[in-house]
Amino acid sequence: MDEREALTHLRSIVIRGDKAELVTALGRDPWPADSLQLIGDGLLAAVRARADGSADLAHACATALRERGWAGDGELAEALDASQGIGPAPMLRPLPVDLEDLSMVLEGDPVQGGGRIELSGGEVWPQSAIEYAEEVGETDDDDPDRWLWVHCEGSHEGYLDMERFIDDLDDPPFAGLLARAISGRGAFRRFKDTLSERPDLMTRWYAFSNDRQRGRARRWLAAEGFTPTLPSGRSE
Repeated sequence: MDEREALTHLRSIVIRGDKAELVTALGRDPWPADSLQLIGDGLLAAVRARADGSADLAHACATALRERGWAGDGELAEALDASQGIGPAPMLRPLPVDLEDLSMVLEGDPVQGGGRIELSGGEVWPQSAIEYAEEVGETDDDDPDRWLWVHCEGSHEGYLDMERFIDDLDDPPFAGLLARAISGRGAFRRFKDTLSERPDLMTRWYAFSNDRQRGRARRWLAAEGFTPTLPSGRSE
């Protein structure tokens, strides 16, 4: 199984909530690079379900997260420790929110402007969806007990992700091409257009950027007093 197939397989397992298959895959195959946030979320569900072999994997994941030290890694490591009873439970309210949906609102276009999360079910509403619902009369409820407002922080962190990814490449000529691509307006589009010439690096970039975005969304939620759980419809 190549790197792209391994990442696709891992995501499928976590999304399906197949805890036994996750434990088997993580115990059998090398872990896909730069996917500790995704792996940790899957292992949280596996440990809580007492899946055989999940505790040792969760401990290894927590250790790797602390060693890596990206945004949100410490929060996830604490949650993994707490799920095994080897650390205090974070004083955070569980919220069944999709971290990828949240990151799109957090790091989207500031002109379109943020959104909100419905606290009862964790659904993420971009500002455009809120405006449409108000136009058709479906909701005009601003009750703070129902919603958690999300203010868009823009694409600055995403740009820094590109810089960091380029700095970590061991191919100086191609790294130079990417560095030139991210200069000026349209940096994200040119970066992806250039990266598309190297499918192997495109897979690495997808895992890298997704994991960093998940971590930042997790950190933001913790600052607001919440910890993410798997959204409804997925197994716990």
